[in-house]
Amino acid sequence: MKNRFYFILFCCLSVIGVSLNKASIIIQPIDYPSYWPRPIQKMKAINEEEIQLGRLLFYDPILSEDSSVSCASCHLQQTGFTHIDHAVSHGIYGRKGTRNAPALQNLAWNKTFHWDGGVTSLSGQAINPITHPAEMNFDLKGLILRLNRTRKYVALAQTSYKTKTFTTSLLLKALSQFTVSLVSCHSKYDAMKAGKISFSDQEEKGYQLFQKKCASCHTEPLFMKNEFASNGLQIDPEYNDLGRYTITHKNSDSLKFKIPSLRNCEVTFPYMHDGRFKKLKDVINYYSDNSTNKNNHIDQRLKVDLFLNKDEKKDLLAFLYTLTDRTFLVNKNYSFPK
Repeated sequence: MKNRFYFILFCCLSVIGVSLNKASIIIQPIDYPSYWPRPIQKMKAINEEEIQLGRLLFYDPILSEDSSVSCASCHLQQTGFTHIDHAVSHGIYGRKGTRNAPALQNLAWNKTFHWDGGVTSLSGQAINPITHPAEMNFDLKGLILRLNRTRKYVALAQTSYKTKTFTTSLLLKALSQFTVSLVSCHSKYDAMKAGKISFSDQEEKGYQLFQKKCASCHTEPLFMKNEFASNGLQIDPEYNDLGRYTITHKNSDSLKFKIPSLRNCEVTFPYMHDGRFKKLKDVINYYSDNSTNKNNHIDQRLKVDLFLNKDEKKDLLAFLYTLTDRTFLVNKNYSFPK
């Protein structure tokens, strides 16, 4: 039986109506499997109208300075809400960022956001891409002024929040309510854990290899860890990205990046913080072929024997494909609003 995560203090309540700015709202639960941990991010009560407002904003290029780039430009649903056409993100005027856009899924279980963990609250995460010069390059004051001059959004603010003025807090709340609803939990792996199906022999072999070689960093069932680590990659001279160090300025955090989830990894290429690997098998080859790497900057968990032979690599890949959630990738509730 699935747990339900309610964005209210009274988690024991089911679906009820409450008053928020004199508006009757419906509490929206998020379903997730019973073997998952409780969510980390705490969100306020929301209604369906708020989610849909956030969805509309997510797909609208109005959030960028020249109205050419939306959130969805770098976060496409069919590819696990990331992009596949560039190694790193591309913003307005053809400007290029320095990092691969992370996949957006199961965000309520994250302590921090972005590759360097520079943001700790989902409610404020959208500020970074909106204001970043290489992404949307828009100051919030100008954006709010634009939204308040757009009849559609003024009307939606009235409907969702009973206010005639679109504010920064309203914008950020709406975006976060939509993105936190992006829960991926219907992969073949999840069906296996629920006892509905069994893995093939190859998938089972790959699963055993995963538990032995990979699970210390990519921990089930979310296949991630709220930690930062260096995987021994040489720094790209074009980006000169020092990772977590840019936030903490601690030498020990140099070249450390957030450990990402492997859910939907079949479709979230290219891989690594700078998108240097185009194929999943390239990632497997990197870890297997560099398993004896004694680089001082490599995480201790990788200073072990990670070697895989040709057949084992195929088995591991077969297991990783079981983490693809086809339902999530085509869910109409997450798609472009029509």
